[in-house]
Amino acid sequence: MPILMRVKLAVCLFAFASCLPAYSAMPKSQIWLAELGEHFSAKPITENTAYFNQPLVTDSGVYYTAEVSADGNSQTDLFFYDLQSQNTTNLTQSPVSEYSPTLHPNGKGLTTIVVEGSGKQKLWFYPFDQVTKPSRVFEHIEPVGYHAWGSNQDLIMFILGATESAPHTLQYTDINGHLPQILAEDIGRTLSYNRARDVFAFTYQVNGLMWFATYHRESDHIQRFFALPSQVQDYTWLDDNKVAYSLDNKIYYRDLNAPKKVHLLRNLRSYCQTSISRLSFFDNKLAFVCHSED
Repeated sequence: MPILMRVKLAVCLFAFASCLPAYSAMPKSQIWLAELGEHFSAKPITENTAYFNQPLVTDSGVYYTAEVSADGNSQTDLFFYDLQSQNTTNLTQSPVSEYSPTLHPNGKGLTTIVVEGSGKQKLWFYPFDQVTKPSRVFEHIEPVGYHAWGSNQDLIMFILGATESAPHTLQYTDINGHLPQILAEDIGRTLSYNRARDVFAFTYQVNGLMWFATYHRESDHIQRFFALPSQVQDYTWLDDNKVAYSLDNKIYYRDLNAPKKVHLLRNLRSYCQTSISRLSFFDNKLAFVCHSED
């Protein structure tokens, strides 16, 4: 795995969709990786003494965000856990906090949120090679919290509210210069794209309930499928139809073809006694975040 190019920017932390001073403590958490095949196994791939979060499972390993500290200051870098070697690499090692690693559709790098020297949170492209310099994906769109790419040079983004009382919005755009379109308000932080269904997926609050929903760009239609339990906002796709989430350290899933029925996938209480939040699934491998303290 090539090392990403470094960016020389001022330090500012992102945690819980807000910019924090470098001395603020981030919540401690640990990333586990489970094999969900015939012979189940689970093991931690990070320590539990700092902030380890936002896993993304791929065919070769797990990308994630991790806290790094020096001289009493903390920030976040992007890391990669290699499945074959079981080694971990700091991909960025820059003086700026990066988070939310996402594979770019071109396969040549990651897109990530960067807090720039001005304090603005923007979407950047970090190439895998060491020749091409990192660059902004958009000059005019900010502040970006999270994002998910589609299949037509398009994406959805979590855009932070302009004030503390303003809602976070889900916005859709492409890289061809079109202005973003606001799709929903009061959204959750997990965004995704289902290629088989050709829909973006997200969660948002309606009348006090957090709904799992999809957006189809051709029809410009949002479809609600089911309301998540009150304390749940994170999910992951298991396949083209099944969506999984954690509740009381158990992993449940629903099939979008029959979304009212809830199925138990796995009880993970023996591996995490506090709480599980973010999930990422690929090729029978499930990464989950266990919080060190509740």
